Amino acid sequence: MNRAPITQRGADLLKEELKQLKTVERPKIIDAVAEARAHGDLKENAEYHAAREQQSFTEGRIAELEGIISNSEVIDVASLNVGDKVVFGATVVLEEEETGENVTYQIVGDAEADIDNGKISISSPIARAMIGKSQDDEIAVQAPGGDKIYFIESIEYI
Repeated sequence: MNRAPITQRGADLLKEELKQLKTVERPKIIDAVAEARAHGDLKENAEYHAAREQQSFTEGRIAELEGIISNSEVIDVASLNVGDKVVFGATVVLEEEETGENVTYQIVGDAEADIDNGKISISSPIARAMIGKSQDDEIAVQAPGGDKIYFIESIEYI
């Protein structure tokens, strides 16, 4: 079976969320279900149905996180020795050819991708275009509005 890559930081965050759900959220929901059940008739008890729905959501997320964690290969980005090539875990500063704007992305696993925080999935088109490239290389990325050209300004492993 192919194990999905994940950074050490991403794995730590997922484990932290899992711990929070198991030790804090789950007991709260169990108490809420028990309290709502004590109110009597379950057919028309909105509190009971809301608590059960929350319990279902939480248990689903716990199962999802456990699956992601167990099927991931943690890669310590700081210990990679790849020279000046872009590989998984690299933090890359790109300059867009057309506008001259700089953007910074870290290439991470699918489970930890968050474009708002500059973390892009290894399977995204822009990450695939960067893999194997070096500083000052040009990359072309297919975008919905047409191809975009970027220059790799810098590469870091932090």
